Amino acid sequence: MAPADDIETYRPSEDEPFMNERQRDYFRRKLLTWKDEILQEARETLAALQTESENHADIADRASSETDRAIELRARDRQRKLIAKIDAAVGRIDDGTYGYCEETGDPISLKRLDARPIATLSIEAQERHERRERVYRDD
Repeated sequence: MAPADDIETYRPSEDEPFMNERQRDYFRRKLLTWKDEILQEARETLAALQTESENHADIADRASSETDRAIELRARDRQRKLIAKIDAAVGRIDDGTYGYCEETGDPISLKRLDARPIATLSIEAQERHERRERVYRDD
């Protein structure tokens, strides 16, 4: 385990064994912090929606408020799905499959994981997947 003062400054490096304990701890912390931030935003949104439920005298104000509310709820739904992906990524850390491409089994680059810690495909596999999606969508 890394010394306590090193935890905040540690960044995974290609110079160390892939998905060693420090890297797993780093990504677990990153994922759980991200999840906590999303949950905090959701609590704040819920509180705002509850206080904003006043009646609007003007129909245009009411319509605008309802539109804002619908947009906010759609965003929260996307974040709910993101939390499920974060939980799945933490599960992969626990079972030792985190950081490896689901399609090829190859390691996913540390830069990609740092930018998108819920990634399940290497960049190459993701690009192949997106090309296949475009081909089928264009048919």
